Amino acid sequence: SSITEWSFVSSEGLAMAAEPLSWLGINYYTPTRVASVARDAGKIVGQDASVYPGVSNVSFVPRSPRTAMGWEIHAQSLTTTLVDTAQRLPGIPLYVTENGAAFDDVVSEDGIHDNNRIDYYASHISAALDALEQGVDLRGYFAWSLFDNLEWAEGWTKRFGIIRVEAESQERTLKDSALFLREVYSSAP
Repeated sequence: SSITEWSFVSSEGLAMAAEPLSWLGINYYTPTRVASVARDAGKIVGQDASVYPGVSNVSFVPRSPRTAMGWEIHAQSLTTTLVDTAQRLPGIPLYVTENGAAFDDVVSEDGIHDNNRIDYYASHISAALDALEQGVDLRGYFAWSLFDNLEWAEGWTKRFGIIRVEAESQERTLKDSALFLREVYSSAP
């Protein structure tokens, strides 16, 4: 099986992997909840099969509320992830290197309103701060993404950016979430 075939791993690569970490980045978007395939749990938007090789007997069960990608929104799971990781890797500083959500933007003459994204960021930044208060050595939080981008499985149909990008013209416009994060980041110690 390709899952158990590891001939591509070299001794040089193993030596490099054995070097101690100076920090660890965590990309967090959504919790992953699983159930037996015997349970009809539905599918995540855009996923006709398992996203994880070798787990064909498992269904992934997101709860509501969800993003435009169909991903569950549960900020407390970010706190849990950070606290658990810090306990498993004591002494390793952590960074949230990606955190964000795709939502349908409301484009109007007075701006681009993405209140769901603002709520997502507010709750997840609060969750990161909760982990910090619980003793996690959290050194940074990076929102994903600055710009709408060509999303690998969805093209331009799902927008993660805090700056809207029109695919044809490449015109860029700040969304309300960009203004929100500017205030958050400028008030950080």
